Amino acid sequence: MTMPALVRTVSSYYAKSGRHHLPWRQTQNPYRILVSEVMLQQTQVDRVLPKYKLFVKKFPTVQALAEAPLSEVLLAWSGLGYNRRAKYLQQAAKVVAEKYNRTFPQDVKRLEELPGVGHYTARAVAIFAFNKPEVCIETNIRTVFLHHCFADASAGEIADATLFPLIEQALRVAHRQGIESRHFYAALMDYGTHLKASGVKLNAQSKHYIKQKKFAGSTRQLRGAIVRALLAGPATVKQIKDFCARAQKSILYTEVKIEHELLRLQKEGLVIRRGRQFALAG
Repeated sequence: MTMPALVRTVSSYYAKSGRHHLPWRQTQNPYRILVSEVMLQQTQVDRVLPKYKLFVKKFPTVQALAEAPLSEVLLAWSGLGYNRRAKYLQQAAKVVAEKYNRTFPQDVKRLEELPGVGHYTARAVAIFAFNKPEVCIETNIRTVFLHHCFADASAGEIADATLFPLIEQALRVAHRQGIESRHFYAALMDYGTHLKASGVKLNAQSKHYIKQKKFAGSTRQLRGAIVRALLAGPATVKQIKDFCARAQKSILYTEVKIEHELLRLQKEGLVIRRGRQFALAG
């Protein structure tokens, strides 16, 4: 398939079946786009939608998030997992509020300097908020180009560095066809999601593919349970263990394991210790 044909295929699908209703597709507010991008990291759209709406209702501006107690931020985040994302998001809001006077920088290098904002997220904000012609990749975009350009490749064969020039070429073709950067990337993501739903499973061909570990019984599950226990107030290790036992009846964590994760959460600034009790920071 030629690149113009690929762009037509992607844009045609988006015109007919794109997820135009997603709230972060209906705004160019960089703060709200950053919230959505951080939430969507390793989390399905269906889980993000209700949490996103509640989060931006509670913290409607970057200043509101910057000034909120961390415990309130974690409470609003509860259920999404990876609670460090919430802490980094608030830290990024504080930098924007204090260093940039509540105005997001448009340059990707400055965006990358924000806490928790990496290569992809910085470019996603630049694209969707400011319509910048940046080149970036995520799992659904990767699927599109693997499917149309490397369908016969072996597992672990294709590096993202091989895909970036193709994405850049496709973006140039899209621009010649009058398609804005933000709309083209939205189209790529939706078309990639469609391919996956249709049975196209090619991400294992990427050198960067890592199979996600089972959630049940994982450290991620325990850390989430600890945070949920502390949302109710300060607690001892024994009380946290009892909470985890009630919440996850089929999985029993030892106090040693809980203490280990509490120490890690302390180092990350999510939890503080007060004598024998632990509490959420902020």
